Amino acid sequence: MKEIIVQKASTLFIQRGFKSVTMDDLADALAISKKTLYAHFENKEQLVRESSFFVFNQVCGEIELIKNKAAHPIEELYTVKSAVLKYYQNEDTSPAYQLQKYYPEIYTELKDQEYDRLGIMVQSSLKLGVSTGLFRPNIDADFVSRLYLNGMRGIRDIDIFPPSQFNMKALFESYLEYHVRAIVTPKGLGILNEFIANTDQK
Repeated sequence: MKEIIVQKASTLFIQRGFKSVTMDDLADALAISKKTLYAHFENKEQLVRESSFFVFNQVCGEIELIKNKAAHPIEELYTVKSAVLKYYQNEDTSPAYQLQKYYPEIYTELKDQEYDRLGIMVQSSLKLGVSTGLFRPNIDADFVSRLYLNGMRGIRDIDIFPPSQFNMKALFESYLEYHVRAIVTPKGLGILNEFIANTDQK
């Protein structure tokens, strides 16, 4: 039952935001009593934490699948961007913004996990890009991967990029282009320009 609650809560939190969804809403959506809900979760914060890590693990799994299917690291980066964007909305009710604002400790826990899980994947993609001639041979994979993930955190920071002023999709696209242009070879630049052109046409 606990797993079912987490899955349902994760869906509602993504759709409506962490602050907006109450324990009453969750009990109604699951057709269970609040007593049953509290039998599995001491409070809403505990449920938010487990739901957040459930979604984080989902995202990591999706990224792993994309890595295995992508023709090359540039395609991988752009496909990952599209996959991750579905978890973000450019509104004050966005779960990502609400997590940072109302549950900062959970937000920090997730940030600490990001490099452990995602850093390894980013480094492997960078090394593949170097070996296939798409990325410059002299880049430091550890340094660049940390810089990339730190930048991804930065564009999601509501103090630096308030949702009322910045569009999340545009931020992701601008940052990704900025990152890739810094590390590509002329061969990689040609592929990058194709992806940007295709994105502009959509």
